[in-house]
Amino acid sequence: QVQLVESGGGLVQAGGSLRLSCAASGSIFRLNAMGWYRQAPGKQRELVASITSGGTTNHADSVKGRFTISRDNAKNTVYLQMNSLKPEDTAVYYCNADIRRFGSPWLNYWGQGTQVTVSS
Repeated sequence: QVQLVESGGGLVQAGGSLRLSCAASGSIFRLNAMGWYRQAPGKQRELVASITSGGTTNHADSVKGRFTISRDNAKNTVYLQMNSLKPEDTAVYYCNADIRRFGSPWLNYWGQGTQVTVSS
């Protein structure tokens, strides 16, 4: 089995920072693109940032200059450094990854989500 386990969410004041982590574990053969999505109440899930296995990143316009995605391939872990947080960043943040298990095709996996709440 493969699991994506997120950590680092919480409550922070506007202007503050948080760092999210997501570790992939299990019988992993290859790990390709990883990313962070978020979903606010009453809204659709949206891409926040993604990163390829080679380190190429993509950030949503709404977080450019404030959030930074990175990864540690040796640890199968992706991070999201969130600075200058705004109340509109409040959402459940989900980790996502394309993973190939031994003897299996590429599949897409989701973490369980971690709550980020930014107070004004």
